[in-house]
Amino acid sequence: MSKLITEPNLARPDDFYQVLTDLHRDLTDEQSADVNARLILLLSNHIGDHDVLEEAMKIAKEHLV
Repeated sequence: MSKLITEPNLARPDDFYQVLTDLHRDLTDEQSADVNARLILLLSNHIGDHDVLEEAMKIAKEHLV
């Protein structure tokens, strides 16, 4: 049984998307990659459930083009 929530679950998805894109504005590719890595680690620590994180990584990799 999946522990990862994959259905839309953001109260204000458009606002979140705006903040996320603003975060990367005016950054170099290297800075953008660094911000992404830091954000992933912060959110992973917040989630704290290894199985959920592993499931998320698996799903993310499955959707590579």
